[in-house]
Amino acid sequence: MRIDLHCHSTASDGTDTPAELVRHASAAGLDVVALTDHDTTRGYAEAIGALPEGLTLVTGAELSCRVDGVSMHLLAYLFDPEEPALLAERELVRDDRVPRAQGMVAKLNALGVPVTWEQVERIAGGGSVGRPHVATALVELGVVPTVSDAFTEEWLADGGRAFVEKHETDPFEAIRLVKAAGGVCVFAHPAAAKRGRTVPEFRIAEMAEAGLDGIEVDHMDHDLDARDRLRDLAKELGLLVTGSSDYHGSRKTVALGAYTTDPEVYGEITRRATGAFPVPGTGGA
Repeated sequence: MRIDLHCHSTASDGTDTPAELVRHASAAGLDVVALTDHDTTRGYAEAIGALPEGLTLVTGAELSCRVDGVSMHLLAYLFDPEEPALLAERELVRDDRVPRAQGMVAKLNALGVPVTWEQVERIAGGGSVGRPHVATALVELGVVPTVSDAFTEEWLADGGRAFVEKHETDPFEAIRLVKAAGGVCVFAHPAAAKRGRTVPEFRIAEMAEAGLDGIEVDHMDHDLDARDRLRDLAKELGLLVTGSSDYHGSRKTVALGAYTTDPEVYGEITRRATGAFPVPGTGGA
């Protein structure tokens, strides 16, 4: 089985629609794919409706969190999307994305970059707006060559010249909310130092005690040394180890299935979840 547990669609900052995502996942030879858009579940219905035969969909979301002033992302799998407390928190985070992105546009304008809010809205296409959409605007304007090049201190990285903070959930509260909604929690790309400051290992240990299920180890932003260190940490803390592409369509160069999760780990995730179940494809339109 080939299992990719971290992918994005146009419901947040990917470039594939949910329907295109599942079709591309099938064409890439995946058996299981997770839809984990940022702080939203709006892509579920379309993805399920287009799910090809032979492909299983894991519903999820990538939750925006912050601890000790450090931004981090928590992958939540197979939770009840209608559970009121988690739904309210996701909406709070998502609603703060618009004023935050508008603030980044204002800062870029002050730096002499002629980006407009209309341009960012067009790029977002109705999805949950985020920094990658602003970064794409910088690419369109020729300010930077790639989206990744916008995530530096010069531009949009944490603490960068055009960075603006947004509401982010305390990860311990996020873990509690996801668990209460029957879901499973995995810390996304915890050693992605090029994105900014990372969460120290003693905090990850505290999260493990609070109910964190796993950490994403095999990821494009982790070098071999980081992966080895994270595997050792996961073993020490009794955490599951996942691997995922963090696919964003054409917004990033990584391909679907570039990194995958062991079938036994996937099986354990599904065993632990009680809020929702993986959806087997029967041949969507």
